[in-house]
Formats: sequence, C-alpha cells, structure tokens
Amino acid sequence: MHRKVFQLLVDNQSGVLSRISGLFSRRGYNIESITAGVTSDPSFTRITIVTNGDEAILDQIEKQVGKLIDVKEVRELEPDSSVYRELILIKIRATDNQRQAIVSVSDIFRAKIIDVDMDSMIIELTGNQNKIEAFLDLLADYEILEIARTGIAGLKRGTAGITVHK
Repeated sequence: MHRKVFQLLVDNQSGVLSRISGLFSRRGYNIESITAGVTSDPSFTRITIVTNGDEAILDQIEKQVGKLIDVKEVRELEPDSSVYRELILIKIRATDNQRQAIVSVSDIFRAKIIDVDMDSMIIELTGNQNKIEAFLDLLADYEILEIARTGIAGLKRGTAGITVHK
C-alpha cells in the first residue's frame, strides 16, 4: 500500500465535494483525510485529499477524479517538493500538578495553550503529521479527553506549475 496526497482545483459550487467523495465511496477507495477551502480567486476551491492503495488504484483515482466536470486540475503533492501542514486541537485533563509539565511539552513543540479550565486545557498545534504524532506520543501519559484534526493541507514548493484559470 502506498499513500498519496492529491491537490484538486475545482469550481467553487455546491455539491462538488459530495461528488468527489461519492466517487471514492462508489469505487471503494479510502480517504484518509480531506480538506477544502476557497482560493484567492473565490470562483475556485482547493481540495487536498490523502488516500492510499497500490499504484494501479492510485493512478485510477487520479484519472477518475480528473474526469469530473467541476475538477479543473489534479496534481500529486510529492513529499520532497511540497509543504504539508495539519492543525490539531487536543483537550487534555490537567490537574494543578500536571499543568506545568504539559506547558513545557507544548513549548518544545511550539504548541499554543488556547484554553485553560479548572480541570482541563485545550492545546493547538500546527505541523506535519510526524510532529503531531510525536506530540501525541508525549501526551500519552495524560488523559486526552477530545481530539479534533483538520487533515492535511498542502502546497507545492516554488512557482513552477502554478495554473491560473479564467
């Protein structure tokens, strides 16, 4: 099994995300994460999809997604020539005795404490998936109450290959 990150540029219209995810479900393809947001041009949305499969399946996914009417461009974001980021919010049980240790670990990872309550804290961390997983590993001794992850957003490095649609 291989993992690929695809970036799609699509028309910013209702139902596009549903048609794309429907293609995946009809064909039995897995989506590890999917993120979507409007671009600097409000008529387009950038969608980042992380999926896995063997090479034949991944090639088929790329071709079939590219055939959808609303999809203007499909490109693979290769790890060596792209930047990936993910946002995670972690609510963790924190007693008075535990708070300083949690703050210290958070500081090492440049995470932000965004909420503190009598018995819990919410921490925000942005980074690549390895950084997030390493942070979660260090928090394993604490009681994690809730986690919200955005999934990967990414862009290709440099200006080569940028397409402007009119």
